[in-house]
Amino acid sequence: MRAIIPPYVLARIASAREPHLARAAGAARATLAARPADLAPRTSLRLSIEDGGTLVAETVDAVSRAIADAEGREELPGRPVRDEGEDPTGDAAVDEAYDGLGTTFDFFRDAFGRASIDGRGATLAATVHYGRDYDNAFWNGERMVFGDGDGEIFTGFTGSLTVIAHELAHGVTEFSGGLTYEGQSGALNESLSDVFGALTEQYALRQRADEASWLIGAGIFAPAVQGRALRSLAAPGTAYDDDVLGRDPQPGHMRDYVETTNDNGGVHINSGIPNRAFHLVATRLGGHAWERAGAIWYRTLADGGLAPSADFAAFAAATRAVATREYGEGSEEVDAVRAGWRDVGVTEDV
Repeated sequence: MRAIIPPYVLARIASAREPHLARAAGAARATLAARPADLAPRTSLRLSIEDGGTLVAETVDAVSRAIADAEGREELPGRPVRDEGEDPTGDAAVDEAYDGLGTTFDFFRDAFGRASIDGRGATLAATVHYGRDYDNAFWNGERMVFGDGDGEIFTGFTGSLTVIAHELAHGVTEFSGGLTYEGQSGALNESLSDVFGALTEQYALRQRADEASWLIGAGIFAPAVQGRALRSLAAPGTAYDDDVLGRDPQPGHMRDYVETTNDNGGVHINSGIPNRAFHLVATRLGGHAWERAGAIWYRTLADGGLAPSADFAAFAAATRAVATREYGEGSEEVDAVRAGWRDVGVTEDV
């Protein structure tokens, strides 16, 4: 399970409130029994006439979504409530999930030429209203799952496009070969989801790198919580400072790397380091971050050269290699990648 809310946050909530909330910190007690149609690639057909009158038929990548409602139970997949092309239901969580998945699909297709999580048009399956007062959202290997929050710390998780895109991006990483979910490879796994979550929002808003918030999960905190978001790519460690949640513990430099056995070796905490590296690269290059910095990160993931156990240094070297291949040695893209990883202490030079 790849969850947006890390265990160290859930543990603080559970210790401050009723014991029954501790269940949200554990793994989801469910295994998806997916319908075959949920993961079947779907395409649309475009007909055109070339010069000379030849009729040409080509398949066109088209989004396919299937939203289900768990109706407050921790059972998956839930009751089907909205499939592709159907009208809005009036249920905010259902319609937010539907719209957010569509925007994320458009981002990956338009920015990187990728058709859905598997690159072949797989249906994007999601379940909303998972559990009672459930303080999390997660990717379970087959679908995205969203709780409604408890109303005191978290509100509905479908209200944030960055959360929706973050969970979908876990699927992209998995279908691209995967990164082992522990230690530095696990932190890279989390960081890639944060990067693509932030880029999806920027794409939807047509924001340049210097205009963007670079926040993940803005808007999911209840009003009483002292915080802007779950994480900040621009300034790890500054997203929140709250009496219940504590202070955002993410480091932004290797000198502050957290050695821990918790949270699969600190996958959520230490993701702040590669997050900040990406932000530095993107803002150094300027413009729309998905066009160059994002393309380098995506191709590093998708081109198949990463070992599942890749650490920060290996990923840094791979991004430098992709930047060199795509833009040439001595290019501003290569210089930006080198500076980004150097400035977070991953390497002196890559």
